Amino acid sequence: MGVDKGDTEDAGWDVDPEDEQGAAVLAALGRQLRAWRESAGLRSADLGTAIGYGEDLVRKIEAGKRIPRPEYLDKADEVLRAGGRIAAMKADVEPIRYPKKVRDLAKLENRAVEIGAYRVHGLHGLLQTESYAKALFEMRQPAYGQDEVDRYVAARMARRSFFDRQPAPSLCIVQEEATLRRRIGGTMVWRGQLERLLEVARLRHVSFQVMPLDREVHAGMDGGIEVLKFGDGAALGRSDGAFGGRPVSDPRQLQVLELRYGMIRAQALTPLESQGFIEELLGET
Repeated sequence: MGVDKGDTEDAGWDVDPEDEQGAAVLAALGRQLRAWRESAGLRSADLGTAIGYGEDLVRKIEAGKRIPRPEYLDKADEVLRAGGRIAAMKADVEPIRYPKKVRDLAKLENRAVEIGAYRVHGLHGLLQTESYAKALFEMRQPAYGQDEVDRYVAARMARRSFFDRQPAPSLCIVQEEATLRRRIGGTMVWRGQLERLLEVARLRHVSFQVMPLDREVHAGMDGGIEVLKFGDGAALGRSDGAFGGRPVSDPRQLQVLELRYGMIRAQALTPLESQGFIEELLGET
């Protein structure tokens, strides 16, 4: 099999420099892959040719500098006749495929029994479609490389497992009207995103509200807010306009955020009115 340039470039992601634990896992994985290759009497270039990837990528993965995609491990397992032992390493790699800060956020979301958020700019990550998320990441400046875009989009989509939990956690989100009117990614992407919002907003454990532009003043003028509550009674919150934007867990500080968020919800459209608002936006195109 010849080496395909596209496969070579798309075969894995760079290691997150802030992820020490992930780097240790990849270093151990790389040593095992190299041992399997050498035991089979193959050079890096030989293995790359056999599985359809470049020699440079093989070397990076064996050096623990590149995260292999699942299909890379499947192909290596077959060529090296590992009997499923290399393919089994996919379970070790899966948790570190995404940036550490995204994994940490997903862990918090999956522990939470209640999430309350007010968003000023982009839609909350849990609500985004893949196309919408991709358009957002492609707009970042300085520009992300395509590899980074793909990685962040995949991580954001993985967070949607939040909606599969049983019992379902409570999700309450208030979005500024402007975030719903801005056609991120173009009209078709925007319409798909609005349709996804309606789908989520109709779930029994979700409360979705719109803060209309005609509110002259409201309690969210200082910026976004997010509060996560956990089953053990603990909570974690953050707001752009309070406590220097740092995450807080002190009950007195959380009380400030919850008071502000409660006022925001009271000043926004009701959930039913908000669904009607989205339907009207869809009817405008």
